Amino acid sequence: MRKMKRNRILLTLLVILLLVFATKGVVYNGANRILYKDYIVQYSKEYELDPYLVMAIINAESKFDKDAISSKGAMGLMQMTESTAEWVAESTNTTDFETHDLYDPETNIKMGCWYINKLRDEFGNTQLVLAAYNAGPGNVEEWLKDSNISKDGQYLDNIPYGETDNYIKRVLLNKEIYQHMNKIN
Repeated sequence: MRKMKRNRILLTLLVILLLVFATKGVVYNGANRILYKDYIVQYSKEYELDPYLVMAIINAESKFDKDAISSKGAMGLMQMTESTAEWVAESTNTTDFETHDLYDPETNIKMGCWYINKLRDEFGNTQLVLAAYNAGPGNVEEWLKDSNISKDGQYLDNIPYGETDNYIKRVLLNKEIYQHMNKIN
């Protein structure tokens, strides 16, 4: 009787493990698809960024929908706002930029990568870069000054926006998944 119960438990665990491994590829390939890989690789390289991080940001921002628009008016793959995109265009001496260009994958990825690079120059570590990308650099600057949020002024210990905290976790998890999938050759 005891042996039958143990065998039934082992069989159940084996079935669960098989289901997990069988669906792993479906989950990774469906939820973490990669479009516009050439642009991601090109502009990640140009701005010395980790392409897996850029993929993870695009996934978190738009799920690779080039026509995505947020409730706050952010547009395209990397969900850039009009004001941020205009600032990027001005900073990069892009004279022919128009807001609808944010729906062009190459333009959006190029501008998004430039912006991430700029945030990296300003904040240094990935956690702060992602927080600034999501909540804005001004918020991150203020958070770093608040000892309840940042004990050392270099890292966020308690992110006050749940959305930003979840965003950072989601991007970093997706980055790990993309690295595991190793889809860049």
